[in-house]
Amino acid sequence: MTATHQKPYKGIGMEGPIATWYAKNTARDTRRFQAARDAVAARVPAGGSILEVAPGPGYLAIEIAKTGRRVTTLDISESFVRIAQENAARAGVSIDVRHGNASEMPFANASFDYVVCMAAFKNFSNPIGALNEIHRVLKPGGQASIFDLRRDATHQDIDAEIRDMHVSAFDRFLTRYTFRLCLLKRAYTRDELERMAVISNFGQGEIDARGIGFELRLRKQSI
Repeated sequence: MTATHQKPYKGIGMEGPIATWYAKNTARDTRRFQAARDAVAARVPAGGSILEVAPGPGYLAIEIAKTGRRVTTLDISESFVRIAQENAARAGVSIDVRHGNASEMPFANASFDYVVCMAAFKNFSNPIGALNEIHRVLKPGGQASIFDLRRDATHQDIDAEIRDMHVSAFDRFLTRYTFRLCLLKRAYTRDELERMAVISNFGQGEIDARGIGFELRLRKQSI
């Protein structure tokens, strides 16, 4: 595992009322979770093992579990671990919900067929360490997808995205403030992402820009 002694995330921790607010607002628009679910399901046969890193409230993990894949999650937030467990139970799906750090994963080598991370990579204090851990826990030939915000997303693009979230006027204001003053500053450019993929144990990656975000696709070489 990759050892690190720094705080594992940037900014404030997603605990307590903050985690509850985030869970409430992200539940209002499930389209991105459904799109990511379809992308993962198209690449992993039914019965395959999938790890979601930093799943937050667990909405994507639940969508994937409904397709017949075996899903494990790992989140640094104790609040999100609890919320994800409760959401999975309400949805009637079985998910192995774990608490832990993306750059120090508590899993054996070659444990998963696929790893996915949505809207969290920009918040990792040690992104290269996280990529290397993802590489380590993937089976040979396994793939990973990282979905996140693009640094070059415009304010107009973000405003349009927020309008589609169907949240209250206050939550639209708060979400817009969070995007512009916090999330965009942490987001990566295409060059930065490509450089991290090359430096990591993956050695390369493919980037597909879409809307206000991107998908970084990674593959572990077969033995």
